[in-house]
Amino acid sequence: MSATDRPKDGKKIPAAKTVGKAAAKTADKKPAPPRAGGAKPSSSSSAGARSGPPARRAPAGVPVRRPRGPREDYPTVQAFVAIGANLGDAEAAVKAAMAAIGALQRTQVTARSSLYRSEPVDAEGPDFINAVVAVRTGLDAEQFLVALQRLETLAGRERPFPNAPRTLDLDLLMHGNSVIDTPALTLPHPRMRERAFVLKPLAEIAPDKVPRAALARVTGQVVKRIV
Repeated sequence: MSATDRPKDGKKIPAAKTVGKAAAKTADKKPAPPRAGGAKPSSSSSAGARSGPPARRAPAGVPVRRPRGPREDYPTVQAFVAIGANLGDAEAAVKAAMAAIGALQRTQVTARSSLYRSEPVDAEGPDFINAVVAVRTGLDAEQFLVALQRLETLAGRERPFPNAPRTLDLDLLMHGNSVIDTPALTLPHPRMRERAFVLKPLAEIAPDKVPRAALARVTGQVVKRIV
């Protein structure tokens, strides 16, 4: 103890008073700023905000599965549609019809043939542009036929007399294993094996659906592949 700290009567200052002075000096001092790069202590509020187990990470190299949106599931069958046109820009009409068929409800085009040019058979007017598409569809045969006829109407199809020239002609050739014989629809198409403009593009995308004997019977019909 220094001389200045001693009382005049020679008595010592109690230890408690000494501690109080030291504590007061400590309180006056400002806390040192944190060192650069040092981690800040977490507060009790941030620690309490964490709840539940930590998120699990996928092992390296394992693809992460992301949730998918709702998907419509429905049974489908394979069907084949013959497309033809011989009025206006027939080639553009056939290509547009391929896209329109694929845009039908619950229907997807799975194969497209090349385009073929043929002379009219049981019809009148200029040469036809023909093609065949294969589809998977959830529509039954009657529903699919109605949808195809609607596409013909939208393309400006008119029927002023039998076998008249047409802006678009869509024939349902087969619909799964359906065998139908009604005034509105006959399946398989009753004249498909008599027409080279149907059999040649069909054989291109589904050779198992076209017997060789059927192709041999229509060799006299001139059909030229153009695209």
